[in-house]
Formats: sequence, C-alpha cells, structure tokens
Amino acid sequence: MNSQISEHIQFILNQLAPFKCKLIAVTKTRSIAELQATYTAGILDFGENRVQEMVDKQPQLPADIRWHQIGHLQTNKVKYIAPFVHLIHSVDSFKLLKEINKEALKNNRTIPCLLQMYIAQEETKFGLDKQELEELLNNPELSSLKNIQIVGLMGMASFTENTAQIKTEFQSLKNIFEEVKTQKKGEKAGNVDWQEISMGMSGDYLLAAQEGSTMVRVGSKIYGAR
Repeated sequence: MNSQISEHIQFILNQLAPFKCKLIAVTKTRSIAELQATYTAGILDFGENRVQEMVDKQPQLPADIRWHQIGHLQTNKVKYIAPFVHLIHSVDSFKLLKEINKEALKNNRTIPCLLQMYIAQEETKFGLDKQELEELLNNPELSSLKNIQIVGLMGMASFTENTAQIKTEFQSLKNIFEEVKTQKKGEKAGNVDWQEISMGMSGDYLLAAQEGSTMVRVGSKIYGAR
C-alpha cells in the first residue's frame, strides 16, 4: 500500500512539475497509516473535509504537516481547528470570516483564508457569487479583522464528463481572481494578499493546473476509490 501511495504521488507531482501548482492530499476517511505513507512520500499539505476528523488526526501525525480545511465550515466548529489549521479554503460568508478572526485572535495567530466562489452549474455546491464577493471585499469591517488574511479564491467545478464546461468554469474563477487582484492592487487592505487559486480535484487537477490553479486537492488518484 505504502509503495503504491508513493508511486501515485510521484506520478501526480511529475504531471504538475511544469506548473506552479501545489499538491494537497485529500486525506478524509484515510487511515493514519495512509497519512504517514503520504508524509513519507514528501507531501506536507493534507486536506480534510470534516473538522472532527482533522482534530482527531492532527496530534497523531508529524507537527510540520500543513492542515487545510477544504470542506464546508460551520462557525461553531472554527474554534477546534483555529490553534493549528494552515489554510481554510472554504470561507463563504463575512460571518464566517469574523468567527475565524475571533478564534485566531484567541490563539494569537493569523489564519490564511480562501474565499469560496460558486462556479459550478449545480445546486449542491457552496460559495459566493461575484456580487457577494464584491460586497465582502468592500465591507468596511474587513480591515478591522487583523487575525485573518485573505490569500485567494477557491472553487469546485461541476461534476461532469464535459471537459469544455469544466475548463470554462476554471477560466471564470481565474478571471475573477485576476480582476479582484487588479482592482484591489492600489488599496491598502493589510489583510488581503491575492496569491492562491485552489481549484481542481482528482478528476480534473491537470486541467486546473493548466488553467492557472496554484493548488489542487487530490484524494482518490492517490489512495484509490474509497
């Protein structure tokens, strides 16, 4: 199992090598042994969907692992991951951003966040639309949140075999990213720094990298189907 995990990781890293794109291993439902094998293969970025699972696993694994919260996050769960989470990918409201700031302050930390955009043609995905993004970024309270840093955007494409549609959705996220990055360049918001685009999963990570993703979230292509 361990050698297989290592081989799969190496294969994906070779594919991503031409792009400036980081591999995040999606470790939800995976065993501690599988996570240890992932770490041994050189991956430090682990993505979890469920807060409880991340909190259970984190103390059992090496301290230099960077934990990414990639699933929908409820405000009442923020306090459990605030002491150690490396990056929260799924911020979809100003209310959640305020809660992250509050818990980060308690832990004497600044927590990097991505704003989750709704780019899919499906009803099941969370995220902000373009207008909601603008409203959040123009909220006068934003600059007072000293313990968060918005570092980019995250999005999930539609679950479809239609590559052209997925590509269009990725391009729309990249365009929004470039737009806000340009718009906000001259503005002095100390807690906003446009660096990351998190898009692409096991089925479409290579396409995402080609379309400008800086981090892909891959699970089944590393570990096999659940």
